[in-house]
Amino acid sequence: MYKNILIPVALDKEHDTQASFKAARQLADADAVFTVVHVQEPIPAYVGSQIPSEVLAHTRHEILENLHKTASEISDAKVQLISGHAGRAIVDFANQSDADCIVLASHKPGFEDIFLGSTANRVVHHAKCSVHVIR
Repeated sequence: MYKNILIPVALDKEHDTQASFKAARQLADADAVFTVVHVQEPIPAYVGSQIPSEVLAHTRHEILENLHKTASEISDAKVQLISGHAGRAIVDFANQSDADCIVLASHKPGFEDIFLGSTANRVVHHAKCSVHVIR
């Protein structure tokens, strides 16, 4: 069904990456390409200036290792670590990579989502391709 599937993941325990991977496999054509992506929120300059560059590099390296480990559950998946506001970065990356489907996990919405909006909500409303949200 889909040939270029983007699977954004949060590297925490609250989001079910297994469910996203399972849904992506079910939606994929036989020759589909999977890209597992994690968005690293930028550190404000006033904070970043106080953190040694080695710590920032080490943190980025650890995130990449966890991302590769998570993505290894889908054979031949590409891995991409991007930076920015999660919702905008996912939509921008999907557009740049010509993704035809985004499969992402979402938390159960709460009161704060009425005012702030969740990542999944932003992706659903702004993506140019199909979006499958897993709860």
